[in-house]
Amino acid sequence: MNAGFLAAARYDTVILEGCDGTGKSTFARQLAGEHGFTLVHSPPTPDTVSLVDRYTELLGKPGRLVLDRCFISELVYGPLHRGRSRITWPEALELVDSAVTRKGVLVHLTASPAVIRDRLLRRDGTAPPLAELEDLIAAYQTVFNSLSTYTEVITIRPEPDNRRSTG
Repeated sequence: MNAGFLAAARYDTVILEGCDGTGKSTFARQLAGEHGFTLVHSPPTPDTVSLVDRYTELLGKPGRLVLDRCFISELVYGPLHRGRSRITWPEALELVDSAVTRKGVLVHLTASPAVIRDRLLRRDGTAPPLAELEDLIAAYQTVFNSLSTYTEVITIRPEPDNRRSTG
């Protein structure tokens, strides 16, 4: 079993982030099934819903939680796709603090652009161009580098031949 998976399983709150196709959903289902986490998958949140309120409420729930994508994605996709984030850095740090208070950890799943593209093509039949994936990977790395000065970040690079990834 992956050492990063075992390390994450020691926490009560696991926030999984990374580009589509890095294995977040597979990782989340495994934590839920093997370690009793409640799995929360975060689809896109409408602009009319406050991201801070949504995640503050989620992080206030009792029990072990694994968040399959969350507010960190907004720090990446917002600037790249809309030119702005709907969440500020101070708000993001407050949410990170809420997760840490719940004995939480940030998990960054990543892979090469070619591996991610291959997984997305197999899973969805479509994938962004390699240049877009490179931008997303670089943006996630920048965000996690910044967040790692505030809390622990576990970085996991799933094996390139992992054909079971669905998230």
